[in-house]
Amino acid sequence: MKSLLLFLFILTFSLFGQKELLNSGLMPGYSEIREVMIWVQTKSEATVHIVYYDSKNPDRRYFSEKKITNKEKAFTAHLLADSVDEGITYNYELFINGTMIDFPYPLTFSTQKLWQWRTDPPNFTFAAGSCAYINETVYDRPGKPYGGQYEIFNSIADKNPDFMVWLGDNVYLREADWNTRTGILHRYTHDRSLPELQKLLSSTHHYAIWDDHEYGQNNSDYTYRNKKDALEAFKLFWGNNQYGHDDNPGIYSTFQWGDVDFFLLDNRYHRTPEFKLTGNKTILGEKQLNWLIDALASSKAPFKIICLGGQFLNTAIVHENYSTYGEEKEEILQLLHNNRIEGVFFISGDRHTAEAMKMNRKGAYPLYEVTTSPLTAGTSKAENEPNGNRIPGTYFENRNFALFSVSGPRLDRILSVKLFDTEGSEVWTLSINENDLKYKK
Repeated sequence: MKSLLLFLFILTFSLFGQKELLNSGLMPGYSEIREVMIWVQTKSEATVHIVYYDSKNPDRRYFSEKKITNKEKAFTAHLLADSVDEGITYNYELFINGTMIDFPYPLTFSTQKLWQWRTDPPNFTFAAGSCAYINETVYDRPGKPYGGQYEIFNSIADKNPDFMVWLGDNVYLREADWNTRTGILHRYTHDRSLPELQKLLSSTHHYAIWDDHEYGQNNSDYTYRNKKDALEAFKLFWGNNQYGHDDNPGIYSTFQWGDVDFFLLDNRYHRTPEFKLTGNKTILGEKQLNWLIDALASSKAPFKIICLGGQFLNTAIVHENYSTYGEEKEEILQLLHNNRIEGVFFISGDRHTAEAMKMNRKGAYPLYEVTTSPLTAGTSKAENEPNGNRIPGTYFENRNFALFSVSGPRLDRILSVKLFDTEGSEVWTLSINENDLKYKK
């Protein structure tokens, strides 16, 4: 009897000990037909892997490769589920040092459907948001906490999106953080471990871009000395399927979901100073700008969604709107028109307010943009700024997130946008047909 009790005590202690090693995650990253990336972070060195299975065939189980987390990589691991098939939702389990870890909510990921030449494209939804400030008193500025209402992450999870796009300022580096690799990794580790975030992380796929606050200090540009450390940290803590190009570093890339193409832009790594008075001023840099236009021109998607840390269509020359880099903005608009690129739609963050914009263009279809900000950071006021493209009734200055839905048959797809407050209550909605974003014959 004593031996049995001792065994049960050791077993219980071991199970609890392994669970205590988990810092944050799991988090599904990119999803393709043949593979899915799953991210996890432990508190110290550990061996991790996942086991996954189709809920309709739970006896057929698949195993990822085992990986050892280490301090050099901030104890993070990217686990590849590469024994998957198209259009299936999988349940999955995490093992740390051989022990399965229990979670209070289901763990699932999904592969994309093989619909081409077979059916109409699938309907899907995705969430978007920006500016997630997580308080840490010892490093925050004195006074009222800047972050709050973390329950918004559960409100997003409750909407059951297929994936989420994080639009920048996903963490906020503090003065103690941005001068060292140690500080940058600390900030990511601290913020990613927020309890209210864990259900959302585990229940849907995630893609991300950055803005100034996880890249460096406020309004930072290409001169930031620790930009390589910031890029490394971004890669360690996210699960995008690409980051820049070999000859042009950064976090920009594309991905496809269903029949829609997404263009994740990097507005920091190559950005020249905002108040530079001579020479060319750029946000994207020449190579990224050329890549963007070429990638858009090669896309056949009904909606080409450009994801940018700051606003593009806002006409007010304030803060870090693209209008403060007016020559490059006009160049992009001209290139879109000259190449007759259809289906362009912008989504952005940064501004600590939300709004929708519409820019009418002579001889071309109108451009739209939805800005959703902030998630948990403090709010701002921009109601009276001279933004000539704001759609009346869409300005909102409380914490918020957006849910985008793509539906309808091929050649008649609808993009619907709904803005929600912290509790998940609808604020406004916007709907656009793909044919509204085409040149007239």
